[in-house]
Amino acid sequence: MSRPLKIALINTFYPPYNFGGDGVYVRRFAHALARQGCEVHVLHDVETFRALSSRKNVELSSQQEPQGVTVTQLSSPLGPIASVITHQTGRPLAYGRAHRRFFQQDFDVTHFHNVSLAGGPGILSMGSGVRLYTAHEHWLVCPTHILWRHKRELCDKRQCVKCQIIHRRPPQLWRMTGFLERQARAIDAFIALSQSSADNHKRFGFPFEMRVLPSFLPDEDQKIGESAHESSVRPYVLFVGRLEAIKGLQDLIPTFREGALADLVVVGEGDYGEELRRLAQGSRSIRFVGRKAPEDIGALYAGAVAVLLPSVCYEVFPLVALEAFRAGAPIIARDLGPFPEIIAKSDAGFLFRNAEEARCAVDRLVSEPALRADLGLRARSAFERHWSEKAALAAYFNLVAEKAAKKGLSDVAVKALQLVPK
Repeated sequence: MSRPLKIALINTFYPPYNFGGDGVYVRRFAHALARQGCEVHVLHDVETFRALSSRKNVELSSQQEPQGVTVTQLSSPLGPIASVITHQTGRPLAYGRAHRRFFQQDFDVTHFHNVSLAGGPGILSMGSGVRLYTAHEHWLVCPTHILWRHKRELCDKRQCVKCQIIHRRPPQLWRMTGFLERQARAIDAFIALSQSSADNHKRFGFPFEMRVLPSFLPDEDQKIGESAHESSVRPYVLFVGRLEAIKGLQDLIPTFREGALADLVVVGEGDYGEELRRLAQGSRSIRFVGRKAPEDIGALYAGAVAVLLPSVCYEVFPLVALEAFRAGAPIIARDLGPFPEIIAKSDAGFLFRNAEEARCAVDRLVSEPALRADLGLRARSAFERHWSEKAALAAYFNLVAEKAAKKGLSDVAVKALQLVPK
């Protein structure tokens, strides 16, 4: 019996040492690959999380992983200085020996994700087999990852040094040397999760082609319990995410302060939470419910009139949109980044360019329950067609097989094709 396909996944974050969606995505992806019979090895950093977390001096217990998934953590006696060294040199100097031990394994696929502080571009030539890179942010073309210039506007022209200083990050001089591009030549395929992301990379000069592969959520049934929303009388729209200015919720809060046909329920916490609560102060129709367990979020999605996605910066592909679709909820999203293509593919929501258009979309869904029900059915159908685990893995294993065959790795190509879900 031949051994299973052996895949390495490398990311800066991995639950519970995690911020944002990329770590959650990588963990879900690791588990999905293991369900297909792959042998999965995850490498992630812990020092960056410790440096940035408000939970100082708290050692987190690693979450239980299924059979087939092995997790290796990068830690350093230098603590947060290790992250600074990686950030400034673009190389895994603080973790050199640990990286070498991990990459001495014989992998069929070495798949890099957000490696900004898990080794930087210096590790892109490491590993073996087919080398892939998935862009969860715009790190390949933007030192701050988000193309949000000077913390106030969408970036349309590079002013990187000044922007990094305003973002309170020391400039990365290695970006001026062509080091990233030289290392990137070792990658067999760059993966974008939306056409918008691929287009942004090209627009900012990234010289390599990006293949758009679907994002996904697991096919397992979402846990739906009783809604945690306190009011069963009024309909509500839902926001789920970190409370940051770039998420754009501040633009919509005034429209819910009075006269709205639906409440606004906000799930999440973050550095901008205090300001958002100040904006909503005195309103009975805006509720901040903090972090929620997955089963409670599932109930909130299912019961919502719609899910709001008002980001003012370029998202890559927010998992919140897929969580909404999986639960049968339409979205109301800003006409920016990946949202036009998501709406075009799903026909399950509305785009808006200003607060008034968002308010009109909400009012229409409240006033026309048949329309809300129809969009909910479209959302679930689109999820199953485009963004299910089966659809994503089929695209992934076909890509692996294509690149393996091109490199003369015929055994890897055959194994990958055998794993394509039927």
